[in-house]
Amino acid sequence: MIRQFAAVLLGTAILVAGSGLLNIFLPVRAEIEGFSTFEIGALGAVYFAGFIAGCLSGPHLIRRVGHIRTFAVLSGVGAATVLALVFVIDPIAWAVLRLVIGFAISGLYTVIESWLNDRARPAHRGTVMSIYTVIGLGMLMVGQFLLILHEPSGFEHFVFIAMLFALALVPVSLTTARNPRRPPTVGLDIPGLWRLSPVGFVGSLSVGLVNGSFWSLGPVFAQRGGLDLDSVVYFIAGATLAGALAQWPLGRLSDRIDRRRVIAAVAVCAAASGALLGVWQGVSTASLIALSVVFGGSAMPLYGLSIAHANDFVDRTRFVATAGGLLLLYGIGASLGPVIASGLMAYFGSSALFLFTTFIHAGLAAFAIVRTMVRSRPAAEDRADFVAVPRTSPTLYELDPRSESGTDNGRD
Repeated sequence: MIRQFAAVLLGTAILVAGSGLLNIFLPVRAEIEGFSTFEIGALGAVYFAGFIAGCLSGPHLIRRVGHIRTFAVLSGVGAATVLALVFVIDPIAWAVLRLVIGFAISGLYTVIESWLNDRARPAHRGTVMSIYTVIGLGMLMVGQFLLILHEPSGFEHFVFIAMLFALALVPVSLTTARNPRRPPTVGLDIPGLWRLSPVGFVGSLSVGLVNGSFWSLGPVFAQRGGLDLDSVVYFIAGATLAGALAQWPLGRLSDRIDRRRVIAAVAVCAAASGALLGVWQGVSTASLIALSVVFGGSAMPLYGLSIAHANDFVDRTRFVATAGGLLLLYGIGASLGPVIASGLMAYFGSSALFLFTTFIHAGLAAFAIVRTMVRSRPAAEDRADFVAVPRTSPTLYELDPRSESGTDNGRD
């Protein structure tokens, strides 16, 4: 089973390492170049806007030219765009290029995940998804730690990221496997998502607002808080690792009690840790990193919990469309969050980043509590177990064991 996925998984590992390095490096470099807080936030916002466009357009591109050609084209575009960043150091130019990168990476995830879904047999979908998730998480953190190899003021990181994007297409292009089936397009029904699960709707949007702000401006907050380059990496990577490790215990807990109560409790913890990060100025580096671990361990799992709660009330044949719609809601929030947070940081200082996240998490907790108090509805009798899901592309949800859409691999 692993051998037949080896090429695409190797390409994924290389790609995610480059993406992880780019996501932490670009805010750090923008700060060095003297970009304003709002301009740095806008770079994160346009990335997620491009990501949304890639989610919607990727299946059409694959349907037209196939998986391997799409992967090669988007990898090449991503590599060339990263190199263009070093030639034109300007906020507006970087925003346009960042939009293109977001589109390319989203399209690449769509290629990878539709490929895995086509090749995975029904009995192995959960295993394949777990392997893919572990590879993605591991290489994301590897990419973040690559930041310390060179000073971010030079050109080396741009070249290294471009090399990784280019190398990612080598194993995929050399594979002898035939093209997988073309993926369907996932529709977005906003009113339907709200009617289905208000807490899932608000949760996905809230997590997008918070996480988009954190990934875009967290490195800037750490730099302005006096952390050196190594500590900035630990600050971001600590939150990433904690968020991954907390997924399973919190998910299993939500399998046993009302998920809305778990969402509320976790959101309260995220709000508290965010408030401490916002008000504790001048504390030790170790204290900031420890708080980022607590913040990541509570903020990052909220998306998976929101998806799981919505899935408790959806027909299994609609799971892919529902989860894909919630992902696009996340993307909408992630494209708005950095703009709002950067404006607050420009006016109130860098601490406003986590005061903003505190406000969002507190609002989510209050909404979940109110929904629990005013309306109690039983979940479906065949309520599925929690599954940790990456926020990559709607195509991933065809591989999710909770979905019935991939059980026949689309060959009937």
